[in-house]
Amino acid sequence: MKTLAIESSNQTMSAAVCENGRLLAEVTTNGNLQHSTQLMPAVDHVMKLAGWKPADLECIAVAKGPGSYTGVRIGATVAKTLAWTLAIPLVPISSLKVIAGNCEGAAHKLVPMIDARRGNCYTAVYQFEDNLLVERIADTHIASEEWFQRLLAEEGTYLFVGEDVSKYRERIGELFKERALFAGESQALPRASVLATLSESATAEDPHTFVPSYLKKPEAEEKWEQQHLSNRREDYVERVDSSI
Repeated sequence: MKTLAIESSNQTMSAAVCENGRLLAEVTTNGNLQHSTQLMPAVDHVMKLAGWKPADLECIAVAKGPGSYTGVRIGATVAKTLAWTLAIPLVPISSLKVIAGNCEGAAHKLVPMIDARRGNCYTAVYQFEDNLLVERIADTHIASEEWFQRLLAEEGTYLFVGEDVSKYRERIGELFKERALFAGESQALPRASVLATLSESATAEDPHTFVPSYLKKPEAEEKWEQQHLSNRREDYVERVDSSI
């Protein structure tokens, strides 16, 4: 199976080509947020390094979110277009699962975290079982304090992983003490090669009907709805008052 994997759901952008589980080429950048202009050149680069043409591809794997709305959308659009054009399977994988997948072989519960601003985070709990990464608590968008209390109510030791864990590390240490472990920096960034590996045991989706997993609406859309809902309420009050 010749797979192209695409990860652009957050600050990190990564593209990789793998054949039967063997990594042939990978490009990973972090922090420049130029996915719209750099993703396709990165895909083209790893394809050339592998000596492949688009017609050689047999599968497209993509990080489906959660994360940056724009980043997720860019990756999904590229993946959907390629899968549809080439008539090959599209396999979406949770962006959180990709981060957790960096900790292959870990015995502890894995807690990938992506900062969602305003004290909120995207997070989940995964665990390796018989060499497969299994979801224990589904991906969610949640206030960080609420999330920590939920984890504290469960037993066991947690291995926190992800570049954004550093924003919560002090608080995690205060609450969990010896129950908290932290993955190293080399495991923090999502990698397309890990995404490709996870896709081998996942289910393909129809490129036409596949929808990314945003978990929440974009901030601009939420503000628009709040503003217009408020306007509708004020208009309703005015109409009621005028009828009295």
